[in-house]
Amino acid sequence: MRTLNLGILAHVDAGKTSLTERLLFGAGVIDEIGSVDGGNTQTDSLDQERRRGITIKAAVASFIVGDVAVNLIDTPGHPDFIAEVERVLNVLDGAVLVVSAVEGVQAQTRVLMRTLQRLRIPTLIFINKIDRRGADPEGVLRSIAERLTPAVAPMGVARTAGEREAAFVPFGDGERLTARLAEQDEALMAAYVGGEAISPGRLRKALRRQTRQGRCHPVFLGSAITGAGTEALMEGITTLLPAAEGDSEAPVSGTVFKVERGPAGEKIAYARLFSGTIHVRDRLSFGQDRTAKITALSVFDRGPAVATDSAAGGQIAKLWGLADIQIGDNLGVPRTGGPAHHFAPPTLETVIYPRHPGEGGALHAALAQLAEQDPLINLRQDDVRQEISVSLYGEVQKEVIRETLANDYGVEAEFRETRVICIERPTGVGTAIEHAPYPFIATIGLRVEPGPVDSGVEFQLEVEFGSLPLAFHKAVEESVRETLGQGLHGWRVTDCRVTMTHGIRYRDWATSTPSEHRNLTPLVLMTALQRASVQVCEPVHRFGLEIPADVLGPMLPVLAKLGAAPGVPAMRGAACWLEGDIPAARVHDLQQQLPGLTRGEGVLEAAFDHYRPVRGDIPMRPRTDNNPLNRKDYLTRLARRG
Repeated sequence: MRTLNLGILAHVDAGKTSLTERLLFGAGVIDEIGSVDGGNTQTDSLDQERRRGITIKAAVASFIVGDVAVNLIDTPGHPDFIAEVERVLNVLDGAVLVVSAVEGVQAQTRVLMRTLQRLRIPTLIFINKIDRRGADPEGVLRSIAERLTPAVAPMGVARTAGEREAAFVPFGDGERLTARLAEQDEALMAAYVGGEAISPGRLRKALRRQTRQGRCHPVFLGSAITGAGTEALMEGITTLLPAAEGDSEAPVSGTVFKVERGPAGEKIAYARLFSGTIHVRDRLSFGQDRTAKITALSVFDRGPAVATDSAAGGQIAKLWGLADIQIGDNLGVPRTGGPAHHFAPPTLETVIYPRHPGEGGALHAALAQLAEQDPLINLRQDDVRQEISVSLYGEVQKEVIRETLANDYGVEAEFRETRVICIERPTGVGTAIEHAPYPFIATIGLRVEPGPVDSGVEFQLEVEFGSLPLAFHKAVEESVRETLGQGLHGWRVTDCRVTMTHGIRYRDWATSTPSEHRNLTPLVLMTALQRASVQVCEPVHRFGLEIPADVLGPMLPVLAKLGAAPGVPAMRGAACWLEGDIPAARVHDLQQQLPGLTRGEGVLEAAFDHYRPVRGDIPMRPRTDNNPLNRKDYLTRLARRG
């Protein structure tokens, strides 16, 4: 049996969890369809998910159609939980992007579609809620073609949209589909222009090929609540999207995309297997040279996971016994390319502290477990100020963390004011070198220079081959990457290239070790960075704002005061649409002011777009490291650490 690992993605409230319920019901996995409002859906199992009516954690359920076993992964739609979506993208064979026929294309919809296209993940589009009052499926279809991708192929139309009886009517002839597919297929274009009869089988084959190549996105219309159009979508899922071709006899290869804790506090890892077969009691290698014995495992079969003795390539398995496992770890043989970051990291941070002073240790321990499940919260301990900081995507995520700490760990926490996370980028080239014997028995030279935007940190060697053992090179690179976590102004340094220009191990002194080179690296690196100079950059969001046309005049000076740069207004009947850029730090202010400025009619969409140089005063971030900018302080702290 073939396995298809399918992601359901959408902007919040587009109806993706309801669609998940409908698909499970249609496949006979559940006897009754759950309701998001009723808090009894299969994939929203957390108490907070049921109370808030949103998905917070990615969840897996399974169903079988014909000879295809579908592992369906329901992902969060709220932008504060985009990290959950990022981890899921690494394990998908295909996706369904859900768009509401009422609200249409929204901010998160565009972010998701751009990412799916960049990764060439085969994607179907489902226009949901055609039975809702105000539904405009034809208008939404045009918006998808204009704002998401022109490479869409409608598979039918909605009849009596906006009414309870709304239905999906598949196209009876292939004229429209042929024209769309011919744009991407020269042979098909020649046959179409030449008036040659094109058989339904040939057309279906071309549709399947282009969909699997990510060059065409079939669009289905329907309602997850009434079931309209979902049978056609189900057929599209199993016939148009590519099922996994995992070789069970090949070496084991997989990746961990989710970690959770069981009732007894045991760690449970969710892993997609790409090839090979694993068994209970197998000793499994993972991450960086770690191994552990699998004590139990389960795979998803017709709904939830069921216990089994083995799992094979293509399947998603839950694994017990791997105490040191982390999200993103490779299992067995790493895949070429490996996991990647597909979305921007969090752009906000806050200090968190216990309401009761004696619970500092319990708070840190609880947050450490939450960081296992979401490493992007980037838990940080400032031993100097005795403060704990976390990174965030938004205020809703902060509320969820607060509630989770109280309900699951019994720790009441408070947060200080949220602030924006900036970055530092080198603007020039800087070099530095330190020679033995003081302060360390090592010689290191480094050069820092700018790299391409969004390139991260690149480390390379320019030293003579064999001048240092591999362990010394590794120690320097690890220290470089760790040190760049806080630059000249305390922010993470990125988009740069660091080159090791000198490196000497002194054999006459027994203490010339990788540790000596690791400890010397921060001093050399920060000197080179000072000589290169840096530019502090702040995150900027792209916003879309729909407001009544008569409030455009009063709105423009408010946007200017918030540092926003709106484009040319577009009139849509009695409404006005504005797009532009706004500093991430001011998005919350705009959200707060919008209802009063627009009589409650304004709608704001905003998502991270890019970083730009800070205008005005340069924000400083308190240091939490050993402060290599202060040589005396740095050496004193190292001496205290022993």
